[in-house]
Amino acid sequence: YQPAPLSEKTPPDTFVVQISVLYELPVIYSIISGNEKGYFSIDTSTGIVRTKKNLKREDFPVIFNVRATDSSTASIFNEVPVNVEVFDENYFAPVFPSSLLEERLKENLPATPIVQLKAQDDDTGRNGLLTYGILNGARLKFRIDEATGMLYSTASFDYEEEPTEYQVVIYAEDDGIPEKKRGYCTVVIKIVD
Repeated sequence: YQPAPLSEKTPPDTFVVQISVLYELPVIYSIISGNEKGYFSIDTSTGIVRTKKNLKREDFPVIFNVRATDSSTASIFNEVPVNVEVFDENYFAPVFPSSLLEERLKENLPATPIVQLKAQDDDTGRNGLLTYGILNGARLKFRIDEATGMLYSTASFDYEEEPTEYQVVIYAEDDGIPEKKRGYCTVVIKIVD
């Protein structure tokens, strides 16, 4: 059995999986090994496995063995492994050191790097893995390297012919489970004559 992964925030008495056998007589279900830390309990008549206490992510995955025994003859039984995984909860959203930056960009430059953006996420693993993007319509004039957070212009600007200020809203998004989280930063880019 491979039940759906559980969150490390799963409360006690949460349904995990139901073990069942095809047998004509009543059976008694029991966990016979692999549950040394006491995370799980099984209903002896229904085979329903539930959590017994709060889960510690670092103790998983856990494989425990369930035995179904003939209720009248203890020597007649069968066993099955149950593999339970626990995923790390995504606690933190990415945070930029400053939510507002101001950068100057000279007119008539070719496409050029403007500023290196770097957000921080206090989660570990994929929950702390960040990608960057541009939220607003400034994508026509600017682009961001989604892996590094480097913001670039994509064309040259003419101080006399175009707006002299752009507000580019940047996001950093983690690869969190069960949901992704975002942090934001606005970069005000002033075109210089």
